[in-house]
Amino acid sequence: MGSLFDAYDHGGLFDEVFAADGSVRPHYDGVVGRLDGFTPQEFHRREEIRDRIFRTQGVTFTLADDEDGLERTFPMDLLPRIVPADEWAVVERGIVQRVTALNRFLEDLYVGEQAAVRDGVVPRWLVRTAEGFRREAFGIAVPHAARCLVAGVDLVRDGDGVYRVLEDNLRNPSGVSYVLENRAAMTRVLPIAFSAERVRPVDHYGPMLLGALRAVAPPAAGDRPTAVILTPGVHNSAYFEHAFLARQMGIELVEGRDLVVEDHVVWMRSTFGLERVDVIYRRIDDDFLDPVVFRPDSMLGVPGLLSAARAGNVTIVNAVGNGVADDKAVYAFVPDLIRFYLGEEPVLPNVETYLLWDDEQRAEVLDRLDRLVVKPVGASGGYGLVIGPTATDAELAAVRAAIEADPRGYIAQEVVALSRHPTMVGDRFAGRHVDLRPFAISGERVDVLPGGLTRVALREGSLVVNSSQGGGSKDTWVLDGPTAGERG
Repeated sequence: MGSLFDAYDHGGLFDEVFAADGSVRPHYDGVVGRLDGFTPQEFHRREEIRDRIFRTQGVTFTLADDEDGLERTFPMDLLPRIVPADEWAVVERGIVQRVTALNRFLEDLYVGEQAAVRDGVVPRWLVRTAEGFRREAFGIAVPHAARCLVAGVDLVRDGDGVYRVLEDNLRNPSGVSYVLENRAAMTRVLPIAFSAERVRPVDHYGPMLLGALRAVAPPAAGDRPTAVILTPGVHNSAYFEHAFLARQMGIELVEGRDLVVEDHVVWMRSTFGLERVDVIYRRIDDDFLDPVVFRPDSMLGVPGLLSAARAGNVTIVNAVGNGVADDKAVYAFVPDLIRFYLGEEPVLPNVETYLLWDDEQRAEVLDRLDRLVVKPVGASGGYGLVIGPTATDAELAAVRAAIEADPRGYIAQEVVALSRHPTMVGDRFAGRHVDLRPFAISGERVDVLPGGLTRVALREGSLVVNSSQGGGSKDTWVLDGPTAGERG
């Protein structure tokens, strides 16, 4: 029958599993050796077990272009991504550094002296015109300055294998539920392969998040503050994750109608009457959070919520106004913010980025539009992305017109040849592009969950890994010490 890796071609790109000479990287020896002994039929049988587990657990998602809005079983490839301990140490240090600087920038912006703006590290006009900038957040402090309590930092590896930050997600980053469910499934589907390696666990995420939520509770909350997750409801595409995290932490999952504000204090309706709420992990965008302050037609939020936060009686997680720091134009200044607030050089570099309000940079971009990636500064999930080398003439003409009409609204970046990873396609493994979203939790300190969500562009040649755009995922194993092969 042959090997599942027969005719595998890394395409001249950086491959996570195979070196340029075709040899297996040492940290993959054990897993590749075990899977290489599988027939396609045996491998597909394991995939069927995976799918049954996910259906039973309700691990689903919705495609962005699905008019019927049908929920589908989340696709997870059974060949895990493996990160050696020394490699992860650099990634972890870089994420802690980046999230720390972003927390300081946001706290300084909303309750401090706005030092980075004052000193010209970030242009004042750029901050003020960011879609996520909220004047309404001025004066609302967050304990420990943990404004990005949950951060998802998207990383890619370039053609040389260098980790680069592609973007920061500081509002409502999603996907951690898939990290935990992928791991649980892998331990059942490939238990021998998993047990042969010393893989750092991820099942402590719930307690880690709950501890951070309690750490940022207002001082008046006492030793056992009450935290809840605020969801828009069952029709939200990420509702599975909202319910999953509530179960993981043993806290209530609530909708806006379940909460009420009286005398600048938030209360939760329950069968026992009203119960005070100290921390709200909201999975609702700023605009819908409080109809008194933001959109008056919002039925999802809680009237008076911001007044309770301003009075210091409740902490909103993530903080209101975080979107200013994950604006894709502000992203270009994060290395300078790291130097400014921490006095350090960035551990993880950015992708080379062009700011299109600058006449010279815009002229260069428009001249090379078919060789660059163009992104709307306020979008997420892969929406509005135009990849020049694969775009049609009509798409290039449309984005050119959009840039000329609103240069502030877009950035351009060099195309990064995302690293590839063997992924099961039919009866054989084929190379597919991947990225990595580690999750950082800020409480009294910044902690990073080992690994994170490896996302896979399932379409051949595609660089778009977002699940809403048809991408899949892999379990991400961070090794705790040497591999099985290295231990002999």
